[in-house]
Amino acid sequence: MLQPIVADGVREYQFLQMLKARAGETDARVVASVTDILANVKEHGDEALIAYGKRFDGCDTVQKYTYADLKAFYDSVDADFRNGLMKAKKNIEDFHNRQRQDGFSFTHKGARLGQIVRGLDTVGLYVPGGTAAYPSSVLMNALPAKIAGVGKIIMITPPSGGRINPEVMAAAYLAGVDEVYLVGGAHGIAALAYGTESIPRVDKIVGPGNIYVATAKRLVYGTVDIDMIAGPSEIMIMADETARADYIAADLLSQAEHDRLAGAVLVTTSRQLIDALPAELERQLNALPRKEIAEEALKNNGGIVLCDSDEKMLELVNAYAPEHLEIVTKDPYALMEGVRHAGSIFLGAFSPEPIGDYLAGTNHVLPTGGTARFYSPLSVDSFVKKMQYICYDRALLEEDAADCITLAEREGLHAHANAIRVRL
Repeated sequence: MLQPIVADGVREYQFLQMLKARAGETDARVVASVTDILANVKEHGDEALIAYGKRFDGCDTVQKYTYADLKAFYDSVDADFRNGLMKAKKNIEDFHNRQRQDGFSFTHKGARLGQIVRGLDTVGLYVPGGTAAYPSSVLMNALPAKIAGVGKIIMITPPSGGRINPEVMAAAYLAGVDEVYLVGGAHGIAALAYGTESIPRVDKIVGPGNIYVATAKRLVYGTVDIDMIAGPSEIMIMADETARADYIAADLLSQAEHDRLAGAVLVTTSRQLIDALPAELERQLNALPRKEIAEEALKNNGGIVLCDSDEKMLELVNAYAPEHLEIVTKDPYALMEGVRHAGSIFLGAFSPEPIGDYLAGTNHVLPTGGTARFYSPLSVDSFVKKMQYICYDRALLEEDAADCITLAEREGLHAHANAIRVRL
């Protein structure tokens, strides 16, 4: 199923480049369609939104739920699910509370300078419908926003066949979402970005979605902020001779079942692991309800690279910059020191990627497609903005005036210089 590549300085990089290319592909037809949808909703508001809702969501109204309305959904789900949500919430809050930042101020001669940290006023959370409706993503997006001090969280989610996913709504209640609107797709993103008669405009849009949603987020960036452009999910596993084949197979499949475009890559120094892996993948695949999806993902976007050293494995990790990185080796902490680019790192045999998806408390909204080279996981920082302030006294202004005037005049900005000179 997965043909190993022996790292030779060329073939492994060709393979990684192929994976990155598939994550960054854009469809001109999708861009054109989404551009039309955005313009239509911007101009016509609810009229356009309802028309798209009839066409795509099977819903002829923009239905709204308040926080109080969500309680009924929370009460309707089973106790085991509620308990799982509550444990996940506690762990997510414990982790993200440590990310909070205070402002600062200091004095320098006669000046006081500082920085103020404020939560955003309004954030829009997109939650997919249908089989891709994930209650865990509601917690991962909404809880850091709450901790950051966001004023209002508005969630949109499409009704699936005219029905509402009660588990998503229950998660929204537990996370403290203020309002939920039953609308989806690119038209939902347009409503959040521009506002309509029913849905208020937000300052930032977060949350995953299909190619139309991702394209819409890309196109409205600048009108509003967004979290990131999410591509297909991916995992890279670094493993040595201490790794068990059944564990590694299970972890590769945990990402492969997400999507036919999902990436699952093993880099290893162990020929023994490579030899044992095919039988384990086959055995576990046959037990999966999403076998066809996982099998196609492994076939098209899966791979094994045999490396001659730990250093070579690290070289490939940093070149790929994976969304999820597992390090299953004798001393994973030592190898982690060499990792420069990854979304979230899972250390040791008993830290499988799904524990981060649901319960550990780290965020599962992560950069994909190599963007971990410059993007970070979603965090409290994602929901704040920072302001600076300056307060000079007369004596310090007089001390700095000549230098400030010189710099301003060298740039040809004489009114800038005069704003200093007039005070002398």
